[in-house]
Amino acid sequence: MNADCIFCKIVSNDIPSNTFYEDEDVVVFHDIHPIAPVHFLIVPKLHVESLASCDETHHGLLGKMLLLAPKLATQLGLKGFRTMINTGREGGQEVFHIHIHVFGGGETLPKI
Repeated sequence: MNADCIFCKIVSNDIPSNTFYEDEDVVVFHDIHPIAPVHFLIVPKLHVESLASCDETHHGLLGKMLLLAPKLATQLGLKGFRTMINTGREGGQEVFHIHIHVFGGGETLPKI
């Protein structure tokens, strides 16, 4: 845990969130600034700054997070979705606690 990290505060229930899934490793909640009709974040309870900070010891956690994305997306009615992991300030990361954005719904997601 990092006492200054907003996601660590959400994990510890010090800050409320619209959580809809939680287990021993992750918490999942709806993004407060969604960019699509469905937009949620998969956040590990373990504080890891970014994908660039991960090593071989994190492969199980990363795999779990990626496999959880389609399961939850389907439960929320998505037939297709996009995942995104921003890494580093230059990669658009704003909260320095690794997380996966999952978003979709509607017809207008931009092509990349």
